[in-house]
Amino acid sequence: MKYLFLLHSPDGPPLDSGSVEYAETFAAWAAATAAMAEAGVLIDCAPLQPVSSATTVRVRDGQTVLTDGAGAENRVRAGHAARSYS
Repeated sequence: MKYLFLLHSPDGPPLDSGSVEYAETFAAWAAATAAMAEAGVLIDCAPLQPVSSATTVRVRDGQTVLTDGAGAENRVRAGHAARSYS
């Protein structure tokens, strides 16, 4: 089984890299990915593109619906993803 872990933040400017909140978030993310790597279950770790560059594909009543950008329902920007085995 594979899992996908996402580090996300509100849409808008990123956290101030000098702030305590940024340091705590980065330390927790680094510890989690290091633990997965040490356990031999980390497959990949990479930044994601901003939500504004996304296209959402849905099928409703047999019709394909494409939505460019964040979409009305999505207000969270994913910043990093890590995939791992269980």
